[in-house]
Parts: sequence; C-alpha cells; structure tokens
Amino acid sequence: MTVIWTQNGIVENDPWVSGAAEDPPKLLGLAEALEHAQDNAAFGVVLQPADDVRKLEPILDRVAIVALTFPVFSDGRGFSQAMLLRQRLGYTGELRAVGTVLLDQVPLMLRTGFDSFEVEHVPTIERLSKKRLPGIDLHYQPAADKAAATPGYSWRRTAILNG
Repeated sequence: MTVIWTQNGIVENDPWVSGAAEDPPKLLGLAEALEHAQDNAAFGVVLQPADDVRKLEPILDRVAIVALTFPVFSDGRGFSQAMLLRQRLGYTGELRAVGTVLLDQVPLMLRTGFDSFEVEHVPTIERLSKKRLPGIDLHYQPAADKAAATPGYSWRRTAILNG
C-alpha cells in the first residue's frame, strides 16, 4: 500500500500517482524532462540522488512537481537536493519525497522544504494518518520552512550565506 501524505493528511486521488486519472500528468527523469521542457502538458521530474538539480534551473518555472528519491534510509542526498532547489534555485512548486520514507525523517524533510511524501512503510502511514510526528527540540541549521528562530548557531551560517 502506498499513500501520499502532506501536513493536511492523506491525499486522495493524487494526480501524480499512476492510475489516479485517465491521463495522469507525467513524472519524467532528468534527461527526459530536459528534452520535453517545451511541451505544453504539465509534467514533473523524478530525480535520483546522483542527479545534479542545477540542470533543472532553466526549466524550473515549467515543472509542477519535483520528486526526490530516497533509495535507502541512510542516503541523505535528497535533503541536500531539496535545500538547493528551495534556497539557491528558488523553486516554489511541490517537492515530494519518494522511496524509503520513514517517520523519523519526515520532520527533517519538512524543514528542508518537502511538501508531500510517498510512503509505503505501514507503521509510518499509521502515525502520519494520526498526525503523530516526532518532534525536534533544537535546530542548529537554517531551514527552508522558516521555522521559528531558536537559540543556537544557525545565525553563523545564515550570516555567511546572506552576507
């Protein structure tokens, strides 16, 4: 069982899931997205951990959704890709985590700018459906979600990035 979850709860009939509509919008790989960027049809991009997100910069205004792949729990490259998309490239469309998405990662994924999550792990689905997320008490890094400022060292990195 696979579900799509956002902070508003489980999403029914998500248009980006195969079989959700008669002619669902396309989720394309990076190379295919760059080739079809001039098409008028809505499309999204699925990026693998090794894909360079900067290659999307010329077409980001036409991309409806970017799905970042987490092939295993311990592969955190999707977090870096999300921060690059949100902070450096200014992407404002939907960011989705796909692959191995587990409950412990979801709050951190939200902080890095993810909007939706494709979840297959049953215990994670159960907790998310009840909106029972684990908390993160302290944050030392700046975030894409503009969480409330907390005491710590995030001012150093923010000053360097903005200064």
